[in-house]
Amino acid sequence: MKDSYKQKGLRKKLVLELFKKGIRNEKVLNAINIIPRHLFLHKDFENFAYIDKPFPIGEDQTISQPYTVAFQTEKLEIKSGDKILEIGSGSGYQTSILVSLNADVYSIERIYNLFKSSKKILSSINLMPKKIIWGDGYLGLVEEAPFDKILIAAACNEIPIRLLRQLKIGGKMIIPIGNQKKQIMNLITRISKNKIKKMELGNFLFVPMLKDKI
Repeated sequence: MKDSYKQKGLRKKLVLELFKKGIRNEKVLNAINIIPRHLFLHKDFENFAYIDKPFPIGEDQTISQPYTVAFQTEKLEIKSGDKILEIGSGSGYQTSILVSLNADVYSIERIYNLFKSSKKILSSINLMPKKIIWGDGYLGLVEEAPFDKILIAAACNEIPIRLLRQLKIGGKMIIPIGNQKKQIMNLITRISKNKIKKMELGNFLFVPMLKDKI
């Protein structure tokens, strides 16, 4: 793994910044500290990898800023062995954080080039999920359901019902809901077959979730 002392030092500074912004989960902060985010970025952006900002990864997509990755992960209260569905593998960085927490991760990416590149990077750092597929995130993975947690890394206009049905009773989904100008992060808990609890967690900004099927 290509990782310099300078990059390690920059990650420590990033972890301190995330702590100051309110991230308190030690396992999440440790994952941010260990995982080389620069490997998930184009070489032109490597020197900026440990700035708490999103960056383009091609295909009109971005790698989320570290705070957003840490925030979504922390709010799901992930435990070792949790079965997690991730919608939007993107660069693979969020996937690597989930895998490092010893969760059983199933990740879906709609864009083929990103699917290929993220799979290659995750393999190179030995943080491959249980399954990573090229597919329509709105469909989820019915054959692997139900899931303890669902993390959606793209903005939706509303809660995707198909995905909600793949969440265990008592399970949690974190999802940004809104349009391209304003989105609110929502933590959804499935209380029963037909009942949910929704908690709003503030404004965020994601690329929209693609709806067209493959």
